[in-house]
Amino acid sequence: MGSRYVTGLLLACAMGALSALPNPVSAQIARTEVIAFQSMTLGDDQFLEGRKDGRPVTLAGVLRLPGGTGKVPVAVLLHGSGGMSSFVTDWESDYNALGMGTFAVDSFSGRGIVNTNVDQFVLGRLAMIFDAYRALELLANHPRVDSSRIVLMGFSRGGQSALYASVKRFQDAYGPPGLSFAAYLPFYANCGTTFVDDEVLVDRPVRMFHGSADDYNPVAPCRAYVERLKARGRDVQLTEYPNAGHVFDGRAYKTPIKVANWQTFRTCVLSERPRGKIVNVKTGQEFSKTDPCIEMGPTVLYNEEAERRARADVVSFITVTVLSK
Repeated sequence: MGSRYVTGLLLACAMGALSALPNPVSAQIARTEVIAFQSMTLGDDQFLEGRKDGRPVTLAGVLRLPGGTGKVPVAVLLHGSGGMSSFVTDWESDYNALGMGTFAVDSFSGRGIVNTNVDQFVLGRLAMIFDAYRALELLANHPRVDSSRIVLMGFSRGGQSALYASVKRFQDAYGPPGLSFAAYLPFYANCGTTFVDDEVLVDRPVRMFHGSADDYNPVAPCRAYVERLKARGRDVQLTEYPNAGHVFDGRAYKTPIKVANWQTFRTCVLSERPRGKIVNVKTGQEFSKTDPCIEMGPTVLYNEEAERRARADVVSFITVTVLSK
């Protein structure tokens, strides 16, 4: 199958997904572009070793731009284990209302993945960091995008990628030379893995958002990570929302969903040792899909108050940190 055909097929699929979005984007948007770009599929061991011998892949993203001809800031959005969901695309309207563009990256379709909820090992946990860097590189060369004001926001699996994309070691290995995201905004990320040199971040703010009642990615490991980062003088903050669970900003989940066959790493305490290998700290064994710490049946639940506060918190941060520059 030729690369031109594959790219055309991806664009057609992305356009179909675009037309089916449940939440219409606000009228501030004057132009929508569906853009295919090149990335690479790396296993976690390959990624951690800094290798570049992964499988090339063509992905697509949806870029929404406000009217005018000048350069604008853009928020890159990374989806979670369920793929491109409404709780991701709902945020487009918030950014668009601020006069910002958005670039929603689909990390699954080009890889032939529907979701990773049932089997998180279908795709390495760090692969989407590489995708994020390629999106940054792409947008930095777009005539309407201000390359100094591109922020990265991710949700759940994508939140983990948005968080650790700020690690300088990973930026140096895979990021575009001379470029960095202006800020990193992870939502309900998994913080249960300690990586080598993960306390050394790029010099940009990190703002984490989490529900205190999350039973998919519990907040406690994120508290511990933030403490380590603050001890090193990093510009990082964790905002917790009381009684809020996983995907608390997902308006489509007003009825609690507890899915028996979804995997969660909520009790896994993992560490990179030696460099390039992830092990279960409790057993000392290399982490794998048969690890005894893996559990099933997390809950997804919308929380109106948490969503309202989170949207206000993000808008406030973006207004001061990005729009005022």
